[in-house]
Amino acid sequence: MTTPPTTDVSDASELRHQLVEQLQTAQHIRSAAVERAFRTVPRHTFAPETAVEAAYANDIVATRRRDDGTVTSSISAPWLQADMLEAARIQPGHRVLEIGSGGYNAALIAELVGPAGHVTTLDIDPAVTQRAACFLAEAGYDTVNVVTTDAEHLPAQMMPEGGFDAIIVTVDTWDLPWIDALAEGGRLVAPLRLQGYHWAIGFTKANGVLRSDEPLVVCGFVAMQGDGAWNRNRRTVPGTGVHLSWEDGTPLPVDQLTQALTREPTVTRTGVTVGGQEPFDLLQLYLAGALPGFCRLEADPDSDHQILNPPPPHWPAAAIVRGTSLTRLTHERISDGDDGKGRYEFVVQGYGDQGPAAAQEMAEEVKTWHRIHRGARCPLVTVRPAVDASPADLAHRPHVFAKKHTHITVDWPIAPVTVREPETANASALIYNDRGEYLLHLRDYFPGQIWEPGMWSCWAAAESPRTPPWSTPCAANWPRRPASASPT
Repeated sequence: MTTPPTTDVSDASELRHQLVEQLQTAQHIRSAAVERAFRTVPRHTFAPETAVEAAYANDIVATRRRDDGTVTSSISAPWLQADMLEAARIQPGHRVLEIGSGGYNAALIAELVGPAGHVTTLDIDPAVTQRAACFLAEAGYDTVNVVTTDAEHLPAQMMPEGGFDAIIVTVDTWDLPWIDALAEGGRLVAPLRLQGYHWAIGFTKANGVLRSDEPLVVCGFVAMQGDGAWNRNRRTVPGTGVHLSWEDGTPLPVDQLTQALTREPTVTRTGVTVGGQEPFDLLQLYLAGALPGFCRLEADPDSDHQILNPPPPHWPAAAIVRGTSLTRLTHERISDGDDGKGRYEFVVQGYGDQGPAAAQEMAEEVKTWHRIHRGARCPLVTVRPAVDASPADLAHRPHVFAKKHTHITVDWPIAPVTVREPETANASALIYNDRGEYLLHLRDYFPGQIWEPGMWSCWAAAESPRTPPWSTPCAANWPRRPASASPT
């Protein structure tokens, strides 16, 4: 460990209070208890190698890396920590488990539970837990129980009678094997992976089942290690530099796709548009559950393939395989939009002989999402123990994800109004009710007074405000081939 930089206590306190005010203004901190915790815990104590200004920036602080540079432990961005702590609804006297340690978040939780509560923080990496224990003691939180173990197998002796009142997971997790460790009525907040998309979701346990009841937050954390580590199930189409991943479901053969990817695709238009800064992560989650054989597509930019408008490396494209053919979702800029940031239409590219039919299949699902679900409240996620059905029984059920320990269902509410694209396809949308009566004219991205979390769409954000590898997909940020290689 390097020598900590000399820090003036008053400077650190001032930066801490400035951070709190920033988080309050953005409504990440919404309760007096979470505000007090953030004003009290010295974040810089848990990042001594980092300049104090960086420690109090609204960004992640990487604390451990592999030799290849991959971050394996970090202090999460304050805005996301605040959102997850608010979602956990921790009360004085609660018994709380944190999975994925670093020390700082455990100290915040300790402030929330008070002297009558108890906090356990665990990590599989002994270097991480040793560091966390050291800094917790230095900051005055030596009552926090620091455990080194694989979160897939919680030791029986650390389980409180009746279960934990709250469990907060701060590593990307593909499954939720902790239902039995949570007390009835308790809260579990975790960044859950569904077909490779990462969502921080708050659940309440009722009758042995987890049910979400708040907006989902797109995010990214370091990967789970140990027996709970997720498998991308990534396959490469020979000779093309195109990679397909099936994180949920059974991977399909890809060797037969080479010929299809060496020919120009067909393009099926959807008539559904999106603003240049409007996230469309909900559409991708919807397609992941609606389309059998769904996968995510990556394309090496300089390889021998005909993938037009390749997706960014940090957000692979939605795709499906049908026999010797492939189709994927992309978008084309159709205007500058009202704000000058562009208006884009979703289009579907089809590769191979069955490409047009597969593209039409995906395009119809895009239209269904837009027509029925786009204006609705957030989807509801239900997690049940995997005891009633085998993964094979659930393989073709829409919006059901069969995991090792659980079966996860995503229910999509129906919008109370109908969204119709204006004929000019600019950065606006006209809202009608089910009787065709005009209600509202929405400008691009639902700005200002008509935007509330969960009212029209789900929260969407990234672990870092500086566009990290987990940033939310927005059309204006999508890299493009030179004009000669892209459709216009």
